[in-house]
This record gives sequence, C-alpha cells and structure tokens, in this order.
Amino acid sequence: MSQYDLVIIGTGPGGYVCAIKAAQLGLKTAVVEKNATLGGTCLNIGCIPSKALLHASEMFEEAGHGLEKIGVKVSKPKLDLPAMMKHKSDVVDANVGGVAFLMKKNKIDVHTGTGKVLAQGKVEVTAEDGAATVLETRNIVIATGSEVMPLPGVEIDEKQIVSSTGALELEKVPGKLVVVGGGVIGLELGSVWNRLGSKVTVVEFMDKILGPMDGDVSKNFQRMLKKQGMEFKLSSKVTGVEKKGKGLAVTVEPAKGGDKEVLEADIVLVAIGRRPYTEGLGLDTAGVALDERGRVQIDAHYKTNVDGIYAIGDVVAGPMLAHKAEDEGVALAEILSGQAGHVNYNVIPGVVYTQPEVASVGKTEEELKAAGIAYKTGKFNFSANGRARAMNKTDGFAKVLADARTDEVLGVHILGFGAGEMIHEAAVLMEFGGSSEDLARTCHAHPTMSEAVKEAALGAFFKTIHS
Repeated sequence: MSQYDLVIIGTGPGGYVCAIKAAQLGLKTAVVEKNATLGGTCLNIGCIPSKALLHASEMFEEAGHGLEKIGVKVSKPKLDLPAMMKHKSDVVDANVGGVAFLMKKNKIDVHTGTGKVLAQGKVEVTAEDGAATVLETRNIVIATGSEVMPLPGVEIDEKQIVSSTGALELEKVPGKLVVVGGGVIGLELGSVWNRLGSKVTVVEFMDKILGPMDGDVSKNFQRMLKKQGMEFKLSSKVTGVEKKGKGLAVTVEPAKGGDKEVLEADIVLVAIGRRPYTEGLGLDTAGVALDERGRVQIDAHYKTNVDGIYAIGDVVAGPMLAHKAEDEGVALAEILSGQAGHVNYNVIPGVVYTQPEVASVGKTEEELKAAGIAYKTGKFNFSANGRARAMNKTDGFAKVLADARTDEVLGVHILGFGAGEMIHEAAVLMEFGGSSEDLARTCHAHPTMSEAVKEAALGAFFKTIHS
C-alpha cells in the first residue's frame, strides 16, 4: 500500500484547495512546498499583497482628493509608506497562517522542501539542508503555478529593475516609474504607485491595454487611467534598460520598427506576463509531456500522459487565475474520489482591481464577431445610476452581450466601482444558461450599483428604463 493517496507539489490556491477537498473526501493527502510559507505566489507575493496596497493607496487618494467633494474636510494626508507596507505584510501573514491552520484541521501532511517526481508514485522532497525524503503515493498532482516572464536583454535585480515581487517591496515612492506591459499586473501596480505620487508611463506592445479584454472596456478604461495621470505608449516595445547615474534609461521603439526614444526612470517594472513553473520537477525523467509553451499537457480529467500524474492551475493551459486553479483543484479531488468533477471554462470571471475596477465573464464582442455569432448588446452607464451618483462613483458602465436568436447571455463586462463584486450575478446566470430577459426581470434592490447590470440586461432584451 502507498503511504499516501495523493501528494500535491505546490500549495498555491490550486494546490492547497485540491488538498483540502481531497482530505474532506477521505483521501490521505500530503502537500510539498519549497517555500517557508504556504499559499504560493498568490498569497505571498501576488494577489493578496497587491490588493492590500491597492486598497491602501485608494484610501490615500480618496483622503487627498475625494472627501472634500462630499463635505468632509481633512488636512492633506501624509504617506507613511513603512506603515502601509506593514499593513500589506500583516494581511499576507494572516492569509498564509490561515492556510497552515486548514492543513492541520484537515489532517494534511506538509513537507517543506523542493518536490521532484522520481517516477510514477514517487515524489522526492529535498529540504533546505539537502536532506531528501521519498514519498510514496497513488497519485501525484503538479500544482507549481507560474513565474515572472523575463524581458529579453533586461536583467531583473528587484531593486531598480523589478518584477511584481519587487514592485510590492519598494522602500520609497519612485519619482518616475516605467511599466513594461499593459496587462492586469502592470496596471494594478502602476496605479498603486501613481496614486502615491509616481509619474507612471506604461509601455505596451499591443495597440490596446488589457489585451484580451473587451475593446470597448479597454478604450474607456485607458482614458480613465490617463485622466488619473498615467501615460501610455501603445504599439511600442522596450529594447533596453541601462543604468544612468542613480536612475535608468529605457529605450523604447515602435513595435513595427521606427525611431527610438529614451525614457528616464527611477524604477522599471517588468510585467509582460507569466510562464509555467516546471523547473527541477523531474517531469522529463518521468516522461511527462509539455506543450510548445512549456505547459503540462493534460486531458479533460487533468491527467498527464503518465498514469497517476495530474496537473492543475497556471502550469496547464487556460487563464492564469487563482480561482480557475481552485476550481480545477476541487474538480480533480472529486474525480480522484470517484465523483464527476467539472469546471465550466466559459464562465470564469476576470477582474482588474484598479479604481475603477474592470470585471468580465464570458465572450467579448471581438470574440463573438470572430466566431460569426449574431449577438445583441445592452449597455448602461453608471452616470445614470442613483447609488453611483450618491457615492461620486459614476465612471464606467455595464454591458451585456446576448445571443441574437436565443437571448442566452454570452458575456458581461463591467467597468466601474465595485465591478469585481457585481460580476458574479452574471456568472451565476450564465452557469445556468440564463437569458438577458431572466436577468432583466430579476428584481434588484434600489438604490444599488447592481441596478446598472439589470438595466444593461434590459437593454439587450428590449429597452433600458433609466437611460
């Protein structure tokens, strides 16, 4: 008999959630984590700390520019960056501590060290002191997540040229920050430092920010960020970063070629994406196949080409989102327990936690056009929403895309305050195959921001009431 039913390498959202679900279903489970704390990139150096700084910087901005408009007079706020960073660290500690508690609660063995697949049913764990232990198991799950995508010719030192990790640890507000990449990570962290006083310039290779997001959302969102003080150089690429005195010289060229220009920067943030982390896992020796992008290849049940070895999360195909990894972890644990685990990849929301927020679920207009699907659109601006007016949060809109023939909702896109919370009624609706009429006829409390989502559905179904 094997020592374990399941050994999971990696304790990010996918790994630790898979472990908890497996243990709840009666499987003897262990996790392997190379870092001193559990939770992976998301809890330690990604989702959680960035949201702590986003919230704190939003409060700083609100105190400095937003309160007087509603009759609250305060003196000019002073930034205490060390205290703000302590808040971030406290939030991280609470979250990783919570995961450690859940491991104990569910009787999951935690092995600290670097995991390596020796063969089917065997995982070697090498501790920091070099001591190695071999775990025997019926099943192995690769949940090692992703790492920062490097920019060719630019060396990240996490001091002046930083990844998202270094951008969360800056000891002072940079005078000039150049962000390489106009995706979610670059815009979120760029907006943090912009609010705290940096002059932020975003250099993006594509002709729009938030690449795969709905074009209507992207265009309007960029305009809002520009109004907040961020500058953008689209269809551009960074070809070099050199140290110049105490600062940096960033060479930027048009993506299609042309005259270069040099930007001055105190800090450069490289945020051009992430790539699957498979280094040192022994997958080649074990015979586990990877695709052309270095992702672990799996079938519909998360199984690799080697019996007993599975993979989930950022290390496999699909959006690199913590909640996608979590759902895959639950589905796989159910499958290994003899149940019918399943993830609906058509209904995975994505959120950009800036201010205003951007939230999306389902298809964009561009995707529907490319697929030749006839659709109808309903759109409602928050400027016509009573609650939004009351809170001075009138930027943005909600948009509903529905099948022109069946009225089934195919996509919902929200740009506005609290969009990340509002998107979930759309996700629930779409999970059950609901129509824009279903959403439009669902009574919404007044006054709420969510009424804009209902109005957008009304617009897709027939006509909006309040615009």
